[in-house]
Amino acid sequence: MYSILGDLGNRHLLLFFIILSIWKTASGQVRYSVLEEVKHGTFVGRIAQDLGLELEELVPRLFRVASKNLGDLLEVNLQNGILFVNSRIDREELCGRSAECSIHLEVIVDRPLQVFHVEVDVKDINDNPPVFQGTQKILFIAESRPLDSRFPLEGASDADIGENALLTYRLSSSEYFSLDVPTTDQQVKPLSLVLRKPLDREESPELHLVLTATDRGKPELTGTVQLLINVLDANDNAPVFDRTLYAVKLEENVPNGTLVIKLNASDLDEGLNADIIYSFSSDASPDIKFKFYIDPVSGEIIVTGHIDFEERKTYKIRVEATDKSFLPLAGHCTVLVEVLDANDNPPVLTVTSLSLPITENAQPGTVITLINVSDRDSGANGQVTCSLTPHVPFKLVSTFKNYYSLVLDSALDRESVANYEVVVTARDGGSPSLSATVSVSVEVADVNDNAPAFAQPEYTVFVKENNPPGCHIFTVSARDADAQENALVSYSLVERRVGERALSSYVSVHAESGKVYALQSLDHEELELLQFQVSARDAGVPPLGSNVTLQVFVLDENDNAPALLPPGPGGGPSAVSQVVSRSVDAGHVVAKVRAVDADSGYNAWLSYELQPAAGGARSPFRVGLYSGEISTTRALDEADAPRQRLLVLVKDHGEPALTATATVLLSLEDSGQAPKASSRALSGAAGAETALVDVNVYLIVAICAVSSLLVLTLLLYTALRCSAPPSEGACGPGKPRLVCSSAVGSWSYSQERRQRVCSGEGPPKTDLMAFSPSLPPFPGAEAIGKQQDLNVDHCSEVSLFIFTLQLFTAPAMFEA
Repeated sequence: MYSILGDLGNRHLLLFFIILSIWKTASGQVRYSVLEEVKHGTFVGRIAQDLGLELEELVPRLFRVASKNLGDLLEVNLQNGILFVNSRIDREELCGRSAECSIHLEVIVDRPLQVFHVEVDVKDINDNPPVFQGTQKILFIAESRPLDSRFPLEGASDADIGENALLTYRLSSSEYFSLDVPTTDQQVKPLSLVLRKPLDREESPELHLVLTATDRGKPELTGTVQLLINVLDANDNAPVFDRTLYAVKLEENVPNGTLVIKLNASDLDEGLNADIIYSFSSDASPDIKFKFYIDPVSGEIIVTGHIDFEERKTYKIRVEATDKSFLPLAGHCTVLVEVLDANDNPPVLTVTSLSLPITENAQPGTVITLINVSDRDSGANGQVTCSLTPHVPFKLVSTFKNYYSLVLDSALDRESVANYEVVVTARDGGSPSLSATVSVSVEVADVNDNAPAFAQPEYTVFVKENNPPGCHIFTVSARDADAQENALVSYSLVERRVGERALSSYVSVHAESGKVYALQSLDHEELELLQFQVSARDAGVPPLGSNVTLQVFVLDENDNAPALLPPGPGGGPSAVSQVVSRSVDAGHVVAKVRAVDADSGYNAWLSYELQPAAGGARSPFRVGLYSGEISTTRALDEADAPRQRLLVLVKDHGEPALTATATVLLSLEDSGQAPKASSRALSGAAGAETALVDVNVYLIVAICAVSSLLVLTLLLYTALRCSAPPSEGACGPGKPRLVCSSAVGSWSYSQERRQRVCSGEGPPKTDLMAFSPSLPPFPGAEAIGKQQDLNVDHCSEVSLFIFTLQLFTAPAMFEA
């Protein structure tokens, strides 16, 4: 190219045009220009600066340039942000004869994802000379042709555009011919030789001319063709077409054999000189000869190859009509075939720069992917509209020409939908319209937005006391709707104080399985209810958690034997000594055995039995089964031993039952020896008896009122238990049992329920009892000495009744 330019001044001018770049911003677009055929490394523009990007962020943000199907013609230096020419750019190869030629670049940077569109206009230089179809063209012209006869010539073509493609023609010096160059429509009036002087075959049988085509580029380039004119003897009239130009419109994709046009030429001669043969011009292109055929006799032009609008939009066919004379003459016409576009190309979708997966907390407007759509058709057939699958939280946003961005339109929730199959449909405006689809799989990444959740906020656990340390008593389980580490749940105790000790000294929870273990043996008498919380926390960042409450009821076992009151020396049993007059009647209470049991329920319900005397002798005394009162069975006589030693077996109702033995020493004295009661003692006894009756009346009224309340409570409790869903325990609820004792006038109620427990054989139960005191006859003389004991006994019985009432109402409160 430098050799063509010639001098140094022209070289500088060329360099100035090479480095000239045009910058403008239109709808967010950056545009440059560069000359074709420039050297590698030629400066195009400061693209980083023009896009507002800092040089130091090009590499961290993965700055990259992409151009569709154009290879690496242009490249960016990431050190200085300069766009330069990387390889040879041939405008004619890129765009052909198109008036505008540009390279579209997509500049993509991440963190965040941004896309810039850059257009680089490729400017034409005069690098292609005019070219004729061949180096020589032979013409046969009869010497009889009149002056001003025209002989059409095929002009030259120039691959350049604009001024570089505008051609001028000149003919070498000739006295016979001149060159007629059209100044307006070349297709209507082709380049022609005009006969200016009659030919004389005898004088000049052959003429040699040179036709030169010159473009208007800088520098000018030329092309030549040799014209060989053979002068023929006279054939006076050449065939003549109806018109010199025929314009035809032809649909693309028509089948082979389709008629394009039927030509008609006439010859005024006769005989063979009037018979016409039709043919394509000798310089017709191979493409025309491949796609069209002309019948030499009828002049019909038919389609023989595939006609594609996207490949070529017009065909200019030169046709000759030659007669059959020995010295043939020819007529010429031009058939201009305009190919009409059909909607035969569906849209093409291309997905680039996927930013997946997308987190579920991504903000609306986040760009997910870029989509390019194209259609090779033109007009309405090439106008494409895009749409998305309905009911998805995404939308398409047009960014530049046929470029779309798939962006987030609304909030995501991975727990509801973890993956979206988004189908993008592109449809053109043809009739019928064609469409294409592309599927984009959008995976939603999890964030820790769900705390672990328990099935219920509170659990009730029943454990037998005296459990082995380390036994498993319950398992808590929480579910986290998140995924992976965000759903990995660990469990821990919510530490607190239980009395003087830490909660962790009683129970522990396995961090992974949620199993709760009792670290020590539990004692019902020490701790009836252990209430604490277990925390479930996931492994997300930041972690989320929730708590659940466990109520551990320690069920009583019969592990405490009855204890006699008052205790003897060293804590052992003591003997009860009492002086009894022989004159007492049958049924008279002479003594009472007092005992307590640290257990509860059936395990604390005591009964008293009198052990048989040694030798099998029948004792004149008996003991109340539940009261422990020792009374006479008959009147005492002289035959009874003055010293009576009674052994009373105190036994609870546990399984197995535990016992204690009380020794009662009775001294029998004659009535004469017994001191006589004074009137003051008798009156005191009567007053005590009256007070005792009043206390018992109040106690009976209280029992009746509490019994009514108890019946209502039991009915409500039974209704709640029946309506509640069955528990997961291995055992079901037992039947209530009412136990009555007519011997001493006491009653008790026990409801047995089998619950899930730590260990132990047989069905565990919770026993609830209420006792009422027996009211034996009260002799005045003996009641005086026992007044203080009776008051103590009634206080003990009232306390036992209140304790029993609490046991009755406890299950209902627990269920509530």
